Amino acid sequence: MNPIYRRFPTLLIARRNLARTKARSALAMLGIVIGVLAIASLGVFGATLSQSVAGSLGDIGNQIVVSPASEGPGEATPLTDREVREIERVSGDAQVVPVRQNVSRVSFRGEQTVATLYGMPDPAAAYEVERGRIPSPLRSGALVGANLADDLEVDVGDSLTVGNRTVRVLAVLEPAAGFSPVDPGSAVVLPVRDVGGTGFTSVVVDAESGEAANETAVAIRAALNEREERVSIFELGQIVEQVGSVFEAVNLFLVGIGSISLVVAGVSILNVMLMSTIERRGEIGVLRAVGYQRRDVLKIMLSEALLLGLVGGAVGAVLSLGGGLLIAQLILGDAASALTPTNGLYILAALGFAIVTSVLSGLYPAYKAANEEPVEALRG
Repeated sequence: MNPIYRRFPTLLIARRNLARTKARSALAMLGIVIGVLAIASLGVFGATLSQSVAGSLGDIGNQIVVSPASEGPGEATPLTDREVREIERVSGDAQVVPVRQNVSRVSFRGEQTVATLYGMPDPAAAYEVERGRIPSPLRSGALVGANLADDLEVDVGDSLTVGNRTVRVLAVLEPAAGFSPVDPGSAVVLPVRDVGGTGFTSVVVDAESGEAANETAVAIRAALNEREERVSIFELGQIVEQVGSVFEAVNLFLVGIGSISLVVAGVSILNVMLMSTIERRGEIGVLRAVGYQRRDVLKIMLSEALLLGLVGGAVGAVLSLGGGLLIAQLILGDAASALTPTNGLYILAALGFAIVTSVLSGLYPAYKAANEEPVEALRG
């Protein structure tokens, strides 16, 4: 005999009882399988979607953008060299990229468009190169975003007209891996003096971590806004937090929808167990007559409910794992990315919910069976 059955004989009796009504037990178990699959798959889908969006945002949680404080509608004094040096001083090891931004018409061989201009002292700190090279510091020439280069069919070494100035293209920049406050896609990067205006429109600070970015933001506020509000600071980590909050709410909603199917499965088990109790009144009477106590009958009936939940939940958990791998492959292009602790918790939580739901659904039928009077039960 199986050691488990030797230790828990009521499980053996419960398994044999369920085997006598295979079709009914299988249908009840199918409800549990569907419920677990729905909860876990929807939870994994939400987590994978959140992971995909977080990946598209890149490391923006480590960045802050410092811009001049607005003095009124449409009024803001550009950041001065002195303020930029102060930001660099308090930012420590963080990468500081001062930016002067403008807009201009750009043309090449008769094709023209309007592009964003970024003036930076050292663009190599902010961008990666697809073709060509970025001088450090940038004193002449232009760097062109990949999207703009494709639109105008311009390449390294070509002469590009920016406004009334003709500049030589030194490099084509790689598209940003995620969101970027100075997205190079359809932009032209020039030396600061070649971009119209004075001062800097913003300073991008790239820290080592989100926590370091927060500390840097506090230090910049203390240094520049102590007497008056000279700068406005936007922590891009706030975007990540807001996106995370939205996806947590979406996940809870999806899991809630999946839970409905498991509750329905619980009702199905309740029905199966009640029918079993009614059909087996005579058998229950015999058990009571030969010495089985009420608690023994209760254990047998609850063991049947437990087996339905355990087996159905286990099958649903395995199918959920396969579904999670498929979802990750379709959304992220990497099935292995579904093997995360969060997704594992969704599957385990669904399995636990299935077992608890099954046992709770079996409580009333088990109580009813355990409290049958032996004589009445033997009469059927």
